[in-house]
Parts: sequence; structure tokens; C-alpha cells
Amino acid sequence: MAQTPCLKSKNNLPFSELFQDELAAGFSNRLSGNMSLNYAETRESLANRRSYLESLGIEYSSLVSAKQIHSANIKRAGLLHKGNGALTYETSLADTDAIITNEKKLPIAIFSADCLSIFFYDPASRSIGLVHAGWRGTAENIASKTVAAMRAEFNSRPEDMHIFLGPAIRSCCYQVQEDFQDKFPQGLLRQGGNFFLDLAGINKQELIGCRIDPAKITDCSICTACQNGEYFSFRKEGSCCGRIMSVMMLK
Repeated sequence: MAQTPCLKSKNNLPFSELFQDELAAGFSNRLSGNMSLNYAETRESLANRRSYLESLGIEYSSLVSAKQIHSANIKRAGLLHKGNGALTYETSLADTDAIITNEKKLPIAIFSADCLSIFFYDPASRSIGLVHAGWRGTAENIASKTVAAMRAEFNSRPEDMHIFLGPAIRSCCYQVQEDFQDKFPQGLLRQGGNFFLDLAGINKQELIGCRIDPAKITDCSICTACQNGEYFSFRKEGSCCGRIMSVMMLK
């Protein structure tokens, strides 16, 4: 994994080191292998998951994941969901693109190959959230809806939350059609006659608008298209590409 200013090691996020006794969190890369049970070559996916999650101190069979549909649907995971999507795609949480929980030893995960992963941690309420934010979910304000869900479910306060923006296709590579101006009045960059979407920037500004402290929002700034040798990219590889895993767990 390329070393970037936001990463202290190949597995951990900045706030997982700050709260290392409370939290395990990280994201995989191409070298870790395909983490999806539904996309690309999946024969080694369970072994890939096991190896990667064990490096974070997470039991791979306890994982909770979702059947992501590019929505703004949010699911609260409880102990009864432990293992949903861990060993088979069919048992994943249906029609969900964000998972929140306050249960210890319950790892939650999303999978991506250009879409943005957003990590939420509230040390005050001891709760976490993981968001899969493509352009559709972003257009439906999935980030702010996750903040609202954590407030409703856990009494979380935005000012207590720490946010990490994971790898995603960036505005340098994310060319979109002109009609995206209707979907995103802010966050489109124009270069010549072309339009480029700043997926991470839009979500960051939305979170700041929810009263999250900008100083508590960290962006790894990794572009999955630019760094396709290290990360899967749907734009670069098409439907045959694998998926990275973003994962969090309260210890």
C-alpha cells in the first residue's frame, strides 16, 4: 500500500490508532486480494478475508456486510446479525449501503471499487458506522442520513464524531456527463468541455454542514483509478474487477 500522510500503517486508520484500545478499523488493497463474494473471481475471497481481518484482530466469520444497491438505506446491526454476509453473499443484509452499530466485537464492512467508503466513530456514545457512497448514494445524502441515524439510535452528537474518507475515484479521474449539474450543483469541476465529480469533497462538505468538526475529518486522498495497480477500479477494469473491504469493529 502506498504510504500517504493519513496512514500510520498499512492496516489502520488515524483514529483507530488514536483509540487503539477501543477500535479496529482499516481498508484492504489489491495485494490483499478480492474481498467480494459476488464480484469477479471469488474462489479465494474467503481466504483473503480471513487473512486480512485476522491482521486487524477481527474474526472473519463474525463479519456483517450488505447487499449494496447504491441507495441511502441504513441498517443498524445487532448481535443477531453477526455473520450475515461473512461466509455467503446470500446472507448479507438486504438493500443496504450503510451499517451502524454500538455492539462490541461486531465487525461491519462495505466493499468498493471506486465508490467512497466513509468511516464514522463516536467515542462518546461508543458507536460506529460505515457508508458505501457512490454518486447515487451521495445524491441521496447518505452521509448526513447516517449522522442522523447515529443521533437517533445512539444519541450521538456530530461534534463528537471522527470521520475518515477512504480510497475512491477522485475528481482527477471521475469524468461524468453534463446532466450531473442537475444532481450536484456543488462539487462538479469543469475542465475544458468536460465535467469531473469530486465525490469525496461533496461528502466532506455535507458532513461539515452536519456540524462535524472539519479537524476531525481525515481524507486519505487515494484515487483508485490513478493507483489502479494497488486498488480495484470499476472505471479502469470494468465489471470483472474485484473489491476492497473497508471494515470497523468496536473492541
